Amino acid sequence: MDYAKTAQEVLTAVGGKENVDANMTCMTRLRISLVDHSKADLAALKKIDGVLGVVDSETIQVVFGPGVVNKVGSEFATLTGLALGADEAELDVKKVANENKSANKAKHNGPVQQFLKHIANVFVPILPGIIAAGLINGIINVIDVSTGKIMAGVWWYQVIHVIGWALFAYLPIFVGMNAAKEFKGSPILGALAGCFFVVNAAMPLLAKVGDAQIILPLTGKVFNPGNGGLLSALIAGIFFAYLERWIRKIMPNILDTFFTPLLTVIIGGLVTVIVLQPIGAALTAGIYTVLDFLYTNLGALGGYILSAGFLPLVSVGLHQALTPIHAMLNDPNGVTKGINYLLPILMMAGGGQVGAGLALYMKTKNKKLKRMTRDSLPVGILGVGEPLMYAVTLPLGKPFITACLGAGFGGILASLFHLGTVSQGVSGLFGLLIVVPGTQLFYVISIAAAYVGGFVLTYFFGVDENRINEVYGTDD
Repeated sequence: MDYAKTAQEVLTAVGGKENVDANMTCMTRLRISLVDHSKADLAALKKIDGVLGVVDSETIQVVFGPGVVNKVGSEFATLTGLALGADEAELDVKKVANENKSANKAKHNGPVQQFLKHIANVFVPILPGIIAAGLINGIINVIDVSTGKIMAGVWWYQVIHVIGWALFAYLPIFVGMNAAKEFKGSPILGALAGCFFVVNAAMPLLAKVGDAQIILPLTGKVFNPGNGGLLSALIAGIFFAYLERWIRKIMPNILDTFFTPLLTVIIGGLVTVIVLQPIGAALTAGIYTVLDFLYTNLGALGGYILSAGFLPLVSVGLHQALTPIHAMLNDPNGVTKGINYLLPILMMAGGGQVGAGLALYMKTKNKKLKRMTRDSLPVGILGVGEPLMYAVTLPLGKPFITACLGAGFGGILASLFHLGTVSQGVSGLFGLLIVVPGTQLFYVISIAAAYVGGFVLTYFFGVDENRINEVYGTDD
């Protein structure tokens, strides 16, 4: 990247040297105060090589990302003849993390990431229910096993049990409903799509004709509502949304109210049972096969790969593909009986970041980085990793890599200890709330290993003062 050329193009786009009143940089942005705001060409600014985004506020804020902004800013100040200021107010860790996260998203926001974001949006509204129901199921299981189901006849105990059971029993309906809504269809029609995957012996499709059951074409088998589970419901909900929109386009207005939903559910239902459910079942089986290979066949190596590779997925937005997988693994009616063996391994990734942050804090001489790290570490320990990742390790590069590699050691232990969670939604020390009761000590040992791994690798291989000063500036 030619920083001088970029600076010149920015200067031209904002109206030239005479129109610049002041210029300063923060962690990711070149902030330009203008004499006449109307002379700035925002469209031209956005097209300049290296520009990740433009914010039109009291000042023009040109987003370049950490490191790059200092080099472009220096060239820009040379062209304007004005001193390059530093916006010290922007050193707040939350603001820096949010800016870096936005800049990172701007670089990694392709069609795949956008599609996965839609998929995540289907499950995010359901997560509070999954978290609550998962915790209830976990507690109920522990009580039943330890007491020999002594509480089975207590009414209030069974009321609570129903809450945990009901969410997962009817979860396909909620998934189908949210999928249709997210893809601009009618939520209630998506809910009907999800109904196909609720296990209920009274379903007419499961009725016997004499001594025989109804056989489906193509598969030549009896319909199994639970086959494919949430993925089938997700696919069906999306299909219903697109089908409804297509039918609505060609349907005369006078018939739209009655025939669009009718044709959607009839055509959609037939396609779902005959085509979409087998696809969902195959995908589900494939996912379980891959996870089983990583967890069972590769064992400790699989745990290392999953832990070390998780945050790179997060950094490019691909982690959202795991959202439906976690919901499947926490389903007590699924293959794993509600125990998610994947999540504890992935939770170790945050431990590596904490260890790396501590190493940076102890070794660096840069006061700005020390402040950033100091403010990020407490929330990182509690399981909120974005400040550490986006404000500290990822902008620097090497510490992010050493943190990921160090986290893998926690993943090894999580795999060897066969850690599992009964719910989701938290990590860090708060992960103690959702791991299978009785395994909390093993979880602490695993997360401690991730801390140590991230610390040691970063302390000896991840601290580059030149890069730190380039990103955070020197302490003048």
